[in-house]
Amino acid sequence: MAIDQAISQTTDHETAQVVEIHDREFRLFSELMHERVGVYLSPAKKNLVRGRLLKRLRHYQLSSFKEYFALATCKDNPQEMQILVDLLTTNETYFFREEKHFDFLRDKVIPQLECSGALRVWSAASSTGEEAYSVAMLLADRLGLSRQWSIMGTDVNSRVLECAQRAHYPLDGAKKIPKSYLQRYCLKGVGDYEGTLTMDDALRKRVQFKPLNLNGPWSGIGQFDLIFLRNVMIYFDVPTKRKLVARMYQALKPRGYFFVGHSESLHGINEQFTLVQPSVYQRDN
Repeated sequence: MAIDQAISQTTDHETAQVVEIHDREFRLFSELMHERVGVYLSPAKKNLVRGRLLKRLRHYQLSSFKEYFALATCKDNPQEMQILVDLLTTNETYFFREEKHFDFLRDKVIPQLECSGALRVWSAASSTGEEAYSVAMLLADRLGLSRQWSIMGTDVNSRVLECAQRAHYPLDGAKKIPKSYLQRYCLKGVGDYEGTLTMDDALRKRVQFKPLNLNGPWSGIGQFDLIFLRNVMIYFDVPTKRKLVARMYQALKPRGYFFVGHSESLHGINEQFTLVQPSVYQRDN
């Protein structure tokens, strides 16, 4: 009976802590994310927003999402705004994701670049860095480390950038890394780091990560030979996509390649790019 009473008291306490997010509160966060980072949160994401932000309400002992919105958007609290953005952005990635892109890069693109000058690559939504390091391993293999090439990885989420900069990953996530690349470019953790891997220092020196909001200013990033913006535009509405892709076109060197996700297309978004193969585009001039 004492156990039943304890369970009842715990349940009552948890129920008292339940805070629902009302439609008007959800719209505040949806409009904020669209304005800040271009992400469109449909009404179907209401429970996702509630689940991800509830911990912040509890942290501050707030009783409503409206109160948290006011706190996070206060100009005196930029750190909380970054936390909010981090919590509401999706960051799924893994090594050598969408393998056909890497086959195309190896077989079609790199042979064209072997006699050209310094090569610049942009992983424009790099998340925890697996995409950038996958490209780095391929370039190191095909072009070597004596050739001038570099990769810039950017993301709006500060937490995933910290992971990317550490370049320290679970070994389970290395299943798609070719065995020869694992041996040449990855270091297996031992002792306290057993079950993990990290990137070789020679590779890490070629990859730089920095915060960048795709919906904000891009000051001084220059132009790139290759740009990867994969599985990102699915979160944007059409006007945001058009604006972003137009800016990507300007950030790409003539004859450069633009990679989007296999489920994405520039059809009806931008006609300046030439479709080379599904989800791979090229700037003509």
